[in-house]
Amino acid sequence: MTAADLLNELAALEKTLSSIDAVLDPAAKREEIAKLSVAVAAPDLWDDQDHAQQVTSKLSRLQAEVDRLDALHTRVDDIQVLTELAEEANDPDTLAEAGRELKSLSDDIGALEIRTLLSGEYDERDALVTVRSEAGGVDAADWASMVLRMYLRWAERHGYATEVYDVSYAEEAGIKSATFVVKEPYAYGMLSVEQGTHRLIRISPFDNQGRRQTSFAGVDVLPVTEETDHIDIPESDIRVDVFRSSGPGGQSVNTTDSAVRITHLPTGLVVSCQNEKSQLQNKIAAMSVLQSRLLEKARAEKEAELRGLLSDGNSWGSQIRNYVLHPFQMVKDVRTGFEVGNAEAVLNGEIDNFIDAGIRWRRQQGER
Repeated sequence: MTAADLLNELAALEKTLSSIDAVLDPAAKREEIAKLSVAVAAPDLWDDQDHAQQVTSKLSRLQAEVDRLDALHTRVDDIQVLTELAEEANDPDTLAEAGRELKSLSDDIGALEIRTLLSGEYDERDALVTVRSEAGGVDAADWASMVLRMYLRWAERHGYATEVYDVSYAEEAGIKSATFVVKEPYAYGMLSVEQGTHRLIRISPFDNQGRRQTSFAGVDVLPVTEETDHIDIPESDIRVDVFRSSGPGGQSVNTTDSAVRITHLPTGLVVSCQNEKSQLQNKIAAMSVLQSRLLEKARAEKEAELRGLLSDGNSWGSQIRNYVLHPFQMVKDVRTGFEVGNAEAVLNGEIDNFIDAGIRWRRQQGER
């Protein structure tokens, strides 16, 4: 690639970055940062700890977004200077370095461009994810544990904080279900496109005859509730049961009844949490999960009413992706058509391209 080619690509990226600026509006964010900085300096800020955490968290998030945009603009300038120096000095090594930097910049701008497509009501929030085994017996339970690991590895790769609230282990192998939260701005917007049924085709490790097995895992993604949602749950509407936390095979992992199961009597929704150390912590986490599910139920009912539909608007039962491990390796999204041949990498958390394609596909569906 010549210096002229690099500069042309850089100009195109700079144009894309300007479009991103128009959507994210860093000037408005700087004004809000200034106001939040004054609030953070107030001596009585921590009198209300919940409010203080909201203020400091929002300030940190906005500052990180502005810093990210500023860094991308700086990299555009640096690559331009590097390319021009390479051209003047007729230095192929420096030109190659500029090309590598340009590729990295293109990837980072592309990732940020995806963020501009996340404009849903709850897209900015943390994500509450539940993985369940579906059809396929022990293979499905094992597959559900693989899907859980895939998402936790994805979050780990990006440095996103996660917390597992509850795991229900299957008797022979794998899990019946697991619920965890991803604590990262826009986690819900990103992971919401992962909701649906994930289908695995492989030689079953649990079949003595080595036959090929198809199994299914369901993924449910909800936004984490906030105080502004006003999801009030009267104590009279819930039944709270306590039990001992259990591990694989039903083995008890502690000697106290610290795990909590909450049943919402009006709807029949049941949630549980057993991974916190105390009964109180488990109840708080379980209530948070219940609030998120009630919020989604209300949203789905409202959407169904507006559209004149009888369904709840959920994606359960809709197959979104096939994972083939035999007779060849391939992972393909049935909605977007995006596919890769390295299934192992995908199962190790390399799912960004699937998420990006899903977000673009969802936007296209909304524009039709």
